[in-house]
Amino acid sequence: MKVLVSACLLGVACRHDGQSKFCPAVTAQLSGHELVPVCPEQLGGLPTPRPACEWQQGRLKTREGEDCTDTFLRGAQEALRLYHLLGCEAAILKARSPSCGKGFLYDGTFTGTLVSGNGLLAQMMLDEGIPVYTEDEVEMPKEAAE
Repeated sequence: MKVLVSACLLGVACRHDGQSKFCPAVTAQLSGHELVPVCPEQLGGLPTPRPACEWQQGRLKTREGEDCTDTFLRGAQEALRLYHLLGCEAAILKARSPSCGKGFLYDGTFTGTLVSGNGLLAQMMLDEGIPVYTEDEVEMPKEAAE
């Protein structure tokens, strides 16, 4: 099975801060599957490193108020295109990311406060019925899932 995975979870230093968020549980869980790494923010044309963005009144903005929504949208569309083009069957995306988060996102105050919501790519995938997971769900102990 092919699985689209946020590249930062696989150790690629593509996050806004120029770091990765390598998650051994993701690679262990997906051992034997074909992984398709993507960073929708880079696919949209954003540099690495780059200012952090959070959702504010339906738009993705930096702390300084620069609107990056169109770039995020372009990257999410490209990542979704790759998902379909390469025949992926599911996605594991970076939790709490403005692009990839599922279930919870930062509230736009840049204080680390979480609110309910989905990132741009995650929402587009969920709208198409694509199975989307985060590294938090992959790391969940099997006993807790039962």
